[in-house]
Amino acid sequence: MTRAVVHPWAPRGFCTPACVHGAAERVSPAVVAARLALVLLLIPVLPLLAVPLPGRVRFQRGCCRLVLRCFGVRVTTTGGPVRNLPGMLVVSAHTSWLDVFVVGAVSPGTFVARADLISWPGIGALARLLRIIPIDRDSLRGLPAVVDAVTARLRAGRIVVAFPEGTTWCGRAHGRYYPAMFQAAVDASRPVQPLRLSYHHADGSRSTLPAFVGDDTLVASMRRLITARRTVARVHVASLQLPGSDRRELAARCQASVSCRAQPRRQACIFC
Repeated sequence: MTRAVVHPWAPRGFCTPACVHGAAERVSPAVVAARLALVLLLIPVLPLLAVPLPGRVRFQRGCCRLVLRCFGVRVTTTGGPVRNLPGMLVVSAHTSWLDVFVVGAVSPGTFVARADLISWPGIGALARLLRIIPIDRDSLRGLPAVVDAVTARLRAGRIVVAFPEGTTWCGRAHGRYYPAMFQAAVDASRPVQPLRLSYHHADGSRSTLPAFVGDDTLVASMRRLITARRTVARVHVASLQLPGSDRRELAARCQASVSCRAQPRRQACIFC
């Protein structure tokens, strides 16, 4: 099902659940039960992410990694060092709800997330506690207010994480970076840290299991992950980018820094 859009500039993804292929190896029911039990144990701890505790960044990273472990996901990093600079904008391609925890395990910050997330049972309450900046991608009129909110957070020294593709893709196909969020970095004169995020099976092949696309449901997406033997999230830390004065040039520069040269910027999905 294709979501209707109300203006021609709204980000649109063309991936569907047909892009998602199952894992070759699955875990036993006992392991699934253990993972679910760990999820239930972690739920009461997650609100502490919003509390300004000493060593908060390390605590956030640890919580995110524990959540990922519940779903059989291990994170590896390549590239440059992770510079969690005050007032830094972090950008990444967008595949799944899982991206929040993967990026959080590397560079914790405040996220720009879809507005309807606030109304999701359980997750919505956590999103409000973490002061997530909601964005309605169908509302062109509301976009300047979101950019202003991101700018204010950056000027206040907060790390803000955004997914400038504006919607999710399956991980084999990708969209272009829309420049709107980059305007916040330009206005606040703060650097941008691009990340290249990809998911893989244990044998190194590309995995689409974490993809949350089209009319896929959150429950179905979680079930795929929690029953898979292992998923590896690879995070490549690209060169830090200075903001400059042109948001479009900054967006293009950031996307180029994480693009694989062997692939076009917007390749067609082989499963669509």
